[in-house]
Amino acid sequence: MKQKYVIEKSEDGAEIIVKEYAELDKEMLSLLCQESYATADLATARTHGKSALIEAIRTNNMYPPGFYADQIADAVIGLIASDDLPATELFFDDKELFAQEGVKTSESLPEASDDDEEVVVDDLLEEEIEDDDEEGQKIFSKLKSSLKMTDGDAGGIDDG
Repeated sequence: MKQKYVIEKSEDGAEIIVKEYAELDKEMLSLLCQESYATADLATARTHGKSALIEAIRTNNMYPPGFYADQIADAVIGLIASDDLPATELFFDDKELFAQEGVKTSESLPEASDDDEEVVVDDLLEEEIEDDDEEGQKIFSKLKSSLKMTDGDAGGIDDG
């Protein structure tokens, strides 16, 4: 999935606004979430280190992965430090993230060869269960039904 984050200052500079977009339809980005932060709060978090800034940026609604959060934090630091820069945009593609983390995507997996043994799912499902399992019988014999019905009880259904 492709994502875009727009990080911008409010007109008076008192707030930093982070907007998260994702490609839900082909080549069309949709707004998923928008969070506003007091610039002073983010500047204070920055003095405690980048991890504190990332923690301040993450919310229940917007929780970017570590790689994205690190770059978003860098962009926030740049906006706080600059008086001339009103906004910045970051583009991400999950394929790139997976490639950096060493995760295999369907494109990087090896193709099946003719030598690979074919497994038939139906054969796996038809496996018989042995009935002479003594331990299993002991367990079932100890089970008792907790549901008791009387002859006059129709399960709370009124016939009238």
